[in-house]
Amino acid sequence: MRAIVSLLVVAAACLALVLVASPAWAPWLKALHVVAVISWMAGMLYLPRLFVYHCGVAAGSEASETFKVMERRLLRAIINPAMVVAWIVGLWLAWVAFRFQGGWLHAKLALVLVLSGLHGHFSAAVRAFAEDRNTRSARYWRIMNEGPTVIMVLVVILVIVKPF
Repeated sequence: MRAIVSLLVVAAACLALVLVASPAWAPWLKALHVVAVISWMAGMLYLPRLFVYHCGVAAGSEASETFKVMERRLLRAIINPAMVVAWIVGLWLAWVAFRFQGGWLHAKLALVLVLSGLHGHFSAAVRAFAEDRNTRSARYWRIMNEGPTVIMVLVVILVIVKPF
């Protein structure tokens, strides 16, 4: 249900931005988009590292409880809002600047969808750790930590080089 509400909020915000924002706002909104993406990526790179460390402590221990607070705060205060802003402003920029044209843009959007799915997976993991029911190993989370990095590198190449 939360996912549906989130999608509706993003869709409404995109529509409002399309109706209200002027193309003259593009440089400011591009800057906002870059800041949001940097914040989103910082969180997406740090959260699975917290999971690695969390796997190494006993459930219910003081350290485990500290990791739960850190994970929840990182997700709710940084990662989720940054993702929402990145999507809203990014979709506006894709429309205003490129009219959703270009193979590189389509590939970028596909990768951002994959990153959003990974975000959802990490969100579910935060809930699992909070309820002391994580079943994944530290090795799994080390491997998952590479996913956002690979996606980020590919997106940067697509945006800067525009190979197709």
